[in-house]
Amino acid sequence: MSAHQIVTPELRDWIVAQAAAGHSPEVVVEAMRVSGWEEPVARAALATTLGRQAAAGLSATVPDKPLPGRRINLERPCVPAGDREVEVLMAMSHPRIVVFGDLLSAEECAELIELARKRLSRSETVATRTGASEVNEARTSDGMFFTPAEFPICARLEARLAKLLDWPLENGEGLQILRYRPGAEYKPHYDYFDPAEPGTPAILKRGGQRLASIVCYLNTPEAGGATVFPEGGIEVAPVRGNAVFFSYDRPHPSTRTLHGGAPVVAGEKWVATKWMREGRFE
Repeated sequence: MSAHQIVTPELRDWIVAQAAAGHSPEVVVEAMRVSGWEEPVARAALATTLGRQAAAGLSATVPDKPLPGRRINLERPCVPAGDREVEVLMAMSHPRIVVFGDLLSAEECAELIELARKRLSRSETVATRTGASEVNEARTSDGMFFTPAEFPICARLEARLAKLLDWPLENGEGLQILRYRPGAEYKPHYDYFDPAEPGTPAILKRGGQRLASIVCYLNTPEAGGATVFPEGGIEVAPVRGNAVFFSYDRPHPSTRTLHGGAPVVAGEKWVATKWMREGRFE
């Protein structure tokens, strides 16, 4: 075992938790490797923590569990969402991606933009090293958060999304509004909270792990600004009123949910983003 990488009790607890969640040995080793652990150290830690037979025999799949939007497919071109029906324009299984049409009206998009405009500041991301928010050079947009149901338009959209995705209303984070000007982008990243980072336990106290994301387009830029999934070669055009939804059944790159916002070439791009948690978000 490498002399400069020490297997701590906290790491052993994390390994046990991954095993209990049904993650395969390869998934656990890969998660450690991505976090900076040398592969021989990761494999040795797995074997000494769980026993060699147990480490070799862990389930290769995550137990079936509820996920937002799991029943949506192309068999139903329109899905009831409470106060309206929403079109299903595209649906994929792996990565799990759904593109919706006519999720918001033009008037709703305009109202969200105007409510958010005066509260914009440089966008921040959650730092899983500490659990706090911080400016990230990979994200060059301006943004703000609404508290849940802060305005009637927020409450209406949140209820619509809860119905559409068949997920408890209280398990959703507040809407985040982002504005991307020409040249602004969000480089590829994952939305889940990395279990190997020290700040993640504090973040998870507010509602558990993130399970899904939905990005709603509030306008159509003149050029650029697609939502990209580089591992699958997928690009979703930002069209006003439409949205892209994706879910991840485990906090690991194997979900293939690496995604980003391509640079805006001309005009502005406005989006409303919402994340769904395992439990009630507080």
